[in-house]
Amino acid sequence: MKKASQHSISVAMAFLVLFSTFSFTVDKHFCGSFLVDTAIFSEAQTCGMDMEASAQDSCCSNEKLAIEGQDELKHKFDSLDLNQQVFLIGFAYSYIFILEDNPKEIVPFKYYTPPLLVKDIQLEDQVFLI
Repeated sequence: MKKASQHSISVAMAFLVLFSTFSFTVDKHFCGSFLVDTAIFSEAQTCGMDMEASAQDSCCSNEKLAIEGQDELKHKFDSLDLNQQVFLIGFAYSYIFILEDNPKEIVPFKYYTPPLLVKDIQLEDQVFLI
């Protein structure tokens, strides 16, 4: 159980680091006020109505949204003030003991099978619990 939870937390942290450092662009093509196409990592396809050299304004527009990832992942522990350091240490220390496995109890009769019932003694002796 502990290894499975540790593995799933490790995978989640790896994805968190990957997506926090991930940079990408989203390109959108609008024809009037309607969204025609959206593309990630490439140019959005046009609707065919936009003109390269026109005297008047075109009804089509392109919008680029650049999402910048985080460059610096390692934060210094000294940049936190004393109260924040004490809180983080106490928080981590308390969760270490919550996730700790309890020792398994030994059950001496776990694999013991009772003897086979040859005859029902309660019925034979006419002794019943009321």
